Amino acid sequence: MSLTLGSIIEALGGELCGDPQRLIEGLAPLESAAPTELSFLSNPRYTQQLGASAAACVIVAPAMREAALARGDCILADDPYLFFARATQLWKKHHGAEAGPAIHPSAVIDPDAIVDPTARIGPLCVVERGARIGAGTVLKARVSIGERCVVGDRCTIHPGAVIGADGFGFAPNAGAWEKIEQLGAVRIGNDVDIGANTCIDRGALRDTVIEDGVKLDNLIQVGHNVRIGAHTAIAGCTGIAGSANIGAHCTIGGAAMILGHLTLADRVNISAGSFVARSILKPGHYTGIFPIDDNAAWEKNAASLKQLHKLRERVKALENKIKP
Repeated sequence: MSLTLGSIIEALGGELCGDPQRLIEGLAPLESAAPTELSFLSNPRYTQQLGASAAACVIVAPAMREAALARGDCILADDPYLFFARATQLWKKHHGAEAGPAIHPSAVIDPDAIVDPTARIGPLCVVERGARIGAGTVLKARVSIGERCVVGDRCTIHPGAVIGADGFGFAPNAGAWEKIEQLGAVRIGNDVDIGANTCIDRGALRDTVIEDGVKLDNLIQVGHNVRIGAHTAIAGCTGIAGSANIGAHCTIGGAAMILGHLTLADRVNISAGSFVARSILKPGHYTGIFPIDDNAAWEKNAASLKQLHKLRERVKALENKIKP
């Protein structure tokens, strides 16, 4: 099945410079697009690929109009990447698989759970007692929603995600551990995406909260009583310890480590692999990574770092000696 360029413009807007009847049979990157596929250019660093692309049509910013027309048909959009994202949504809408039953026969839903009639519950999902699933929300295969947890409207939760397992809470007792019962739940807002095998623990006394529009990648661990602010995006393999408070519109790179009981302000960006051990109260881009190196050089640098505190004390002593 294909779409014409004219129908894409009608659905998504933008300015078409080319043939509205040209058929588009797929979406592809610039370097590999076929003569029947739609592509995009959002980063000027890849401009050289534009002229060589065989794509039927390329989505570009208005500033790239002449370069794109020299190659062939183009769509002008203020934000080509956003336009392409919406084109993927349009494509899936027209070419998606036929919908099966709203609730798969293998799903297990407690009689005391509330599932909106427009929600879709995939194979082998479990929705426990008192849980609520909002309108238009989709649970893919093998998603587990714990008791009393709430998932808002238009959310997508991908296979294997676990929402509302017990938080990691134990009190020491004569060399052993006494379990702290996790009496809270998880509250997830609207338009939230949660990746495959991501786990969000229920709160100990109050709820773990994921606000509207949050996007979580695969294999993320969210500890108990964490709050993640609206429209924050977190990449895969990040670990967030209990009671961390993450602001709105933050971005957190993959494999970041965030300690518990700290606060990140709104619009904080954390680089991939960073270790966040203190609160960050000012918006900005933060990085805490020791660069990779040849192992022998890395060991020498690491050994030098261990001596920095001694060097600091020597410098302070010297400064005190030379003070007038």
